[in-house]
Amino acid sequence: MNAAVRRSNSKVAIAAAFFATFPLAFGQQAAPQPPAQPQRRDLSVKDVTKPANAPKTVTPPRSYALIIGIAKYQNLTEKQNLQFSERDAESMYSILISPEGGAFPAQNVHRLIGAKATLANIRHELEEWLPSMAKGGDRVLVYFAGHGFVVDGHAYLAPYDIQPNNVSATAYPMQQLSSVVGGKVQGKWKVLITDACHSGAIGSEGSVALNRGLVDVDKSIFVLSASRDREQSFESADWGGGHGIFTYYVERGLSGVADEDHDGIVTADELAEYVRTNVRKDSDGRQNPTSEAGSFDPKMQLAYTPANATPDVPPAPKYGTLVVESNMDGVEVFVDEKSQGVVNKGTPLKLQGLMPGNHSVKGVKMGYEPDGPREETVYPGDEHTVSLKIQFVRRRPKAAVDHLDRGLEFYNKGFKENYLKAATEFEQALAADPSYSQAALYLGRTYNALFDQDKAELYFRKALAIDPDYVEAHASFAGMLVDKGAVDEAVRQLDTAIQRDRKYGLAWYLLAYAYCLKDDYGQSIEAARQAIQLIPNKAESHFWLAESLHLSGKLEDAKRSYRDYLRLSDFDSKLAGQLNYWVLGFLVGHGRKTHAGTRDIWKDLRSLAYFGLCDCDRQLKHFDEAIEECRTSLQYDPDDSRTHYLMGLTYAMKAQKTANVEPLAAASLHFRSMLRLNPDAPEADDVKKMLANYDQLLARTR
Repeated sequence: MNAAVRRSNSKVAIAAAFFATFPLAFGQQAAPQPPAQPQRRDLSVKDVTKPANAPKTVTPPRSYALIIGIAKYQNLTEKQNLQFSERDAESMYSILISPEGGAFPAQNVHRLIGAKATLANIRHELEEWLPSMAKGGDRVLVYFAGHGFVVDGHAYLAPYDIQPNNVSATAYPMQQLSSVVGGKVQGKWKVLITDACHSGAIGSEGSVALNRGLVDVDKSIFVLSASRDREQSFESADWGGGHGIFTYYVERGLSGVADEDHDGIVTADELAEYVRTNVRKDSDGRQNPTSEAGSFDPKMQLAYTPANATPDVPPAPKYGTLVVESNMDGVEVFVDEKSQGVVNKGTPLKLQGLMPGNHSVKGVKMGYEPDGPREETVYPGDEHTVSLKIQFVRRRPKAAVDHLDRGLEFYNKGFKENYLKAATEFEQALAADPSYSQAALYLGRTYNALFDQDKAELYFRKALAIDPDYVEAHASFAGMLVDKGAVDEAVRQLDTAIQRDRKYGLAWYLLAYAYCLKDDYGQSIEAARQAIQLIPNKAESHFWLAESLHLSGKLEDAKRSYRDYLRLSDFDSKLAGQLNYWVLGFLVGHGRKTHAGTRDIWKDLRSLAYFGLCDCDRQLKHFDEAIEECRTSLQYDPDDSRTHYLMGLTYAMKAQKTANVEPLAAASLHFRSMLRLNPDAPEADDVKKMLANYDQLLARTR
């Protein structure tokens, strides 16, 4: 969905709300519109394709997930806090939304990380959001990483605001978790994954409640917990650079390593076996993950990894380990073309649970020639060290650098004719140095600004193929994907960028925009606030915060954010035309998308901001303020039919409030402008009926 549709949809929503509540004329109603040592995670207290040997296509069911991760607790001491559980939760999010993983739509995966994981929020998501969304044929997953408590024989998950001296009243009972997911939440396949000490209590004490109320054999629950009910769960930097051992193997299993029969699908049985085997081995038997035998469909599909499908290949021997070391900090490690994390000098990255056989290993650092790819062999039960040496700075031919510099001069001027000249220079830079990732990036940006999205995607992918850790390229590519309507893939690219650099404000800003387009206003608001914290003077972050607040009904907060945007973007429009708006190129339009440079994006956004203010004040019944704001919006874009429509609604509502027909004349004027500009608008027929009634009323007053 592009920005044009978003504005249209938001205004259609306004129309539906209005026609459901406002009379066509007075008295006549309209029809509604349709650390190094392991740390214990406990405290003591009293469209994928299967291979040829399977059905040709597998369509994942509609899927919803809740991810909870807490490391630093509000009322625990620093010694009692955890290190990696929030990172675990973020890793689970990444693998769940990946098409080579869980294949969950990003907007259907809610996260409660850190201070957001309060008891009240956990209850809301588990007991209200999930039951309201999931239906009988859906897949539902709940994941928790944090502390677990046992008090008087009862097990609890610890929210951020748990009070250690009052656990039973301030923690979430595991038995209640079982009962809610087992009975209140609908779904064909339901999954509970908990990485907390005593999490095994779900599979033992709670197993009866877990299955109570299940009506038919198609409805089943898969409970995979980090340990037995009297064991601890551990976390350490030894696993993937810092994870809970259990989650480390869950994430790896879902990425395809657990697909033992090589059919491109990770089932519940496969994941359970893979996780149990590896966690037991790496913890020397101190931690034993559990899954309740017989309580779930063993063929339950948890992940889809068609790239791993190799039909008719017998199961490989059990697993081995690579220990990756590097001579430099910040080297990203790729195994079989998949990122495994970052290794620093003196701190090896241990990658356990690898299938025996040959694997491609590569080390990548921006600005340097990569080490690899090279082939390394993993043997079952063996630990093999791989030494990466990043040695050679990429040296660019002078001709390539000169072409890039000249291209940037044209690019930064904006407008179509300059973008065309910039593209020629960037292409020559890339021809002079095929490894010039910056030239590929700017070619992607330039063709995106020219609305040649096929070429833009080609060069964005080329930039990432040259430098997979190029955070800026991930974000730029995401911007283009949003415009193209591939919002899920955009979210995955932005998630990759943020995992590499959590302080990259531009990625957070784009994530706010992407989530807003998916109507996921909660996550959009959170991302926008992260962007504002990192880059407070970037006006557009305030704009998308305002949009999401507005569309989620938080009108006063939205008004403040719209005004913040207008304040920060209040400069001469000639200067605005000279600014590089590559990130905003895909915002042009709202039903009027044209070639780069033929519209003033600055004016578009300011028009939208005043439109948003107008609608907020209309809903708050501040009609005079709303009329002035819509009037200002029309000064920036006199031919926007939706703003004329909103202005007509506002005048009509003012007429109703004041019992005065005089504002109907202005309402009629703007409704007629709306019909002239867009006669095929979905609300056109209702507007015509309203105008007929208004004409009769006005005629009687003359």
